[in-house]
Amino acid sequence: MRKLIIDRFEGSAVVCETKDKQKENLLMNDMPDGVKEGDCLVIDEGKISIDKTETDSRKEKIKSKLNNLWK
Repeated sequence: MRKLIIDRFEGSAVVCETKDKQKENLLMNDMPDGVKEGDCLVIDEGKISIDKTETDSRKEKIKSKLNNLWK
């Protein structure tokens, strides 16, 4: 099982980042419906899915850090 984070979209490519900050390109056609930048993906036995729990957790951590910067 591999975990990636969507960094950006470039045409038909989805540029993802691994936990060790390496870039990896995947095809948009292979993505589940509704993917967006910042989503955490899990690739298990060739099946790609969105890890909603991890995505939401990362968003909350980022939101908290930004709020602390403006206090």
